[in-house]
Amino acid sequence: MASTDASASAREQDAIALLKSDHKKVKALFSEFDKLKDDGANEDKAAIVAQICKEFEIHTAIEEEIFYPAVRKAIEDSDLMDEALVEHAGAKDLVAQLEDAAVDDDLYTAKVTVLGEQIDHHVKEEESSMFPKAQKAKVEMAALGAKMTQRKTALMEEMGVSDDDAEQEESTSKTKKTAKR
Repeated sequence: MASTDASASAREQDAIALLKSDHKKVKALFSEFDKLKDDGANEDKAAIVAQICKEFEIHTAIEEEIFYPAVRKAIEDSDLMDEALVEHAGAKDLVAQLEDAAVDDDLYTAKVTVLGEQIDHHVKEEESSMFPKAQKAKVEMAALGAKMTQRKTALMEEMGVSDDDAEQEESTSKTKKTAKR
């Protein structure tokens, strides 16, 4: 029943709240990876990176398919919107490299770190510039959020990801950390 309540509240999120929630979740995953960087088990690192990659793929899809086109129409800043797409492309390249790499590859950790830095920069730009411009232009965030939530749910189903899986991985990770102490 809890996941039904969570799904209902997610449906009620406006577009910006949904995206900020995704940003927060991915930031926490990168933080978790950082804690494991030096002495974590490879399987734990790989699980976190796999989750980062899936979250990123879903997030960029809903932004590029739904959010960005609506915002582009509403604001007069095509440079900002173009830069966001270029930033996505660069991050997608790193995600593809990570999906094809083994955790013990020489540059694996460096690629995860750089991906985190790129995403962090991108998030700051969205939250400090794009989101305020979209709000000022009176983009209908509730309706957009509903469309994005519907698409996100469909993508999660296609990829075999559920909110319960993400919560389970988070819980497992916290349990492992506590056990190591």
